[in-house]
Amino acid sequence: MATFPKSERLCGQLTIRQLYSEGSKFTVWPLRVTYRPADRTRVLIWAPKSQHKHAVERNLLRRRMREAWRLNKHLLGEERHYELAINYMDKVVLPSDRISRAMQTVLAKLNK
Repeated sequence: MATFPKSERLCGQLTIRQLYSEGSKFTVWPLRVTYRPADRTRVLIWAPKSQHKHAVERNLLRRRMREAWRLNKHLLGEERHYELAINYMDKVVLPSDRISRAMQTVLAKLNK
């Protein structure tokens, strides 16, 4: 259950473009979530290069967000499915427990 396989990753330029144009957005600091209902849950996780110039920082943030998603995705439930884009917005690299708490809040908000 606590895995993040390729089938759960959102990829494809057309799909991502549609998500950002048609999806709804909300922010739970330091994460901004863009979502829309779908037939299965798929996730895009990224940290912008404009705020984190060093690849080491971006990789660290993406790793922490993937881990938070992997450990907390059960909170979303089996009956709800979304396409999600989760963006890291803070300019400071936060510890993984803060990112995990924000991810729990995001999933609770999507579950309502």
